[in-house]
Amino acid sequence: MYIIFDMDGLMFDTEKVFIMAWDYAGKKIGIGKAGYMVYKTLGMNIVSSYNVWREEFGDRYNQEEFRKYTKEFLQKYYSENTVPVKKGLYNLLNYLKENSFKMAVASSSPRWEVEKHLKDANIYEYFTGIVCGDMVQNSKPNPEIYLKACELLEANPSECYALEDSKNGLLSAYRAGCKPIMVPDLWQPDEEILNVIVGKYEDLDEVKAAFEKIHIEFSQNTN
Repeated sequence: MYIIFDMDGLMFDTEKVFIMAWDYAGKKIGIGKAGYMVYKTLGMNIVSSYNVWREEFGDRYNQEEFRKYTKEFLQKYYSENTVPVKKGLYNLLNYLKENSFKMAVASSSPRWEVEKHLKDANIYEYFTGIVCGDMVQNSKPNPEIYLKACELLEANPSECYALEDSKNGLLSAYRAGCKPIMVPDLWQPDEEILNVIVGKYEDLDEVKAAFEKIHIEFSQNTN
């Protein structure tokens, strides 16, 4: 069986760090604190959210400068801090590994950041493959990132469960043909998302319990 993990807000409590980073970058480029834009661009990479930023700030928004200061803040912050893992992450990963689930990551964050978080948390080796926001042409909610993750797993999308916290991420997984599971972070599902997800759980310990049940049913059906 195959599981694809989002990262920000799903495995790590990083969304709050992005709010601080975007407050910092916004002040640096003269648009003021912009951390609230995290809520408007959940699941999107910075490049793909360009139109959202331009609509909000017009010509005052300079994407290149904003990205530079965002990276400056994040690199300094992460050199001094590790990001807390979400409740149940280690329990879930250990269970999946012990039961021969194959796992991948599909994150809109840049590769340097994804690899740093996974290595800092000592979970990098759990994953067969990693697809990041700077490795695809189209960001979530486009399905490209999930299709690439399925390729790395050598799996049909219909065989893959996708763990996500954002609307854009869940739509990306659904459009790729995966089975989206939601673990809310900053956002609760609307009617559109409730119609496409196969499950909603409050934390990753609840996800583990759900996969224990799925694994038992799968094993019974294959024997």
